[in-house]
Amino acid sequence: MARSLHVRLDETSAAALDIVRADGMTDSEAVRVALREAAGRRRSRSAIREEVEQLAADESDREEMRMIREQMAELAPPSPA
Repeated sequence: MARSLHVRLDETSAAALDIVRADGMTDSEAVRVALREAAGRRRSRSAIREEVEQLAADESDREEMRMIREQMAELAPPSPA
């Protein structure tokens, strides 16, 4: 079912709407596109955050990262004195 919204835009939001509308969209189309894009970004950030939390909780992965850091440090050239 379609849902109708009424919003008051501040100057920043009105400028953003103009940018989204630059492709010839109506206000309604631009708002729908912007909402879908914003929702997609939030889903992506949420998925990334969950993956980071899982990796941080994985002790074997953390140990492997520690070993790799040590190996990289051994391969690095000595720092100038």
